[in-house]
Amino acid sequence: MASISPARRRHLRTWLPEAGAIGLHPVGGASQPVPEQVALHDLASNDYLGLAQHPRLIKAASEAMEGQGVGAGGSRLVTGSRPIHRELEDALARWLGWHRVLLFPSGFQANIAAVSALADRHTIVLADRLIHHSLLVGVQASGARLKRFAHNDLSDLGRKLSQVRAARPSQQLLVLTESLFSMEGTSPDLAGLLALCRIHQARLLVDEAHALGVLGPDGRGLTATLTDGADSADSGVTMISGTFGKAFGSGGAFLACDQTLGDQLLQRSDLSLPAGERTIELDPLSPFMRSNLAEQYRNAGQYARALELAEETLEMQPDFGWALGTKSQVLYETGDIAGAVEVASDASGHPIVGYRYAVMLAKAGREQE
Repeated sequence: MASISPARRRHLRTWLPEAGAIGLHPVGGASQPVPEQVALHDLASNDYLGLAQHPRLIKAASEAMEGQGVGAGGSRLVTGSRPIHRELEDALARWLGWHRVLLFPSGFQANIAAVSALADRHTIVLADRLIHHSLLVGVQASGARLKRFAHNDLSDLGRKLSQVRAARPSQQLLVLTESLFSMEGTSPDLAGLLALCRIHQARLLVDEAHALGVLGPDGRGLTATLTDGADSADSGVTMISGTFGKAFGSGGAFLACDQTLGDQLLQRSDLSLPAGERTIELDPLSPFMRSNLAEQYRNAGQYARALELAEETLEMQPDFGWALGTKSQVLYETGDIAGAVEVASDASGHPIVGYRYAVMLAKAGREQE
C-alpha cells in the first residue's frame, strides 16, 4: 500500500448519525450509530424509480429465492443455467426489440465481454473520452488499439474515423459511447453518431446502463429512438449493454445483439477473463490475481497479453512461481526454447514450474536431436 498515496486510497464509508448530526464516516471507524433509526433521502442513488424498495419487487425476489435458492451452484456453461434465466433473456429481447440477450453477473463484466467480443488486436477502438472504466478495461483485455474522441463531439469522431480509414481502408473499427453519461447528465447525438459509423463501416457499442427504464419509448433506452417503432436490432447499432442495478432496482446486467453475435459471445468470450481483469482493477497489488489472468490469456493463445501480465507480476514479486511458469511457457510456445528453459530454471523448485521445466528440457532435447 505504500505505493498508493493517502490522498488516492479508497475507503468504505457510510452515513451515520454523530452528535445529533448526519455525517459520512469510515466503515469500522470510531463513530457508532445511535440506537434509533434515522430516515435519510439518498440523492446519489442509481435507484431512479425507487424499485429497490418496491413491495412487488421484494415479494418476487423472495418467492424466487424460496423456490430456487439463493445461488445457481455453478457457471451457466456448466450447471448454472436455469429456465428462469432464459425466460428473462427472452422477455428482455422481446421488450427491447433485439434478437438475442445474454445475462451477466454485473455491468462491469458485461461491458468487458462486449468489447472483447467486438474487438481484438487487429481493431482500432474509438471511445468517447468520458466512457465508463469497464469499457476501457474491455479494450485493454481485447488487445485493441485505443483512440479517444472529445466528449459527444461528432466532428472530432468523424475526423478521427476519416484519418483511420484513409490510412487503413480495411481496418476493423469499433466506436464506444454511452446513451446517458450519468456524471455529466449528457447524451450523444446517437443518430448522427450512427450515421458516421455507417459511413466508415464501424461497429457501434452503446452502454445504456443509465438510460434504460427512464429514457426512450417505454423506457427502452435511447437506442430505441433510432428505429421509428421497428426493432432495435434493425437500427444499425451493433450491441447494447444494460444493467439491472440502476432503474430496475436490482443487480446483474445483460448484452443485447443479433443472433450471430449472441452465438459469438457464448462461444468466444471467455467469461473468466473479464472476471479476472476486473479483480485486478479492484486489487492492483495482487500478484496471484494478475498471474492467474496471465495464465488464462496464455490458454487462450493471447501470448503478448499473457507475457505482459506475467512480467508485471514479477516486477511486484520476482520469485512468484506461477508467473515464472506462465512466462516460461509463453516463451516456449512462441518458439524461444532457450529463454523458456532459462526462466523455468530460476524457479525449478516450484511445483508448477518444476513440472514444466522437466517437460521443456525433454522436448528441447528431442528437438535438438
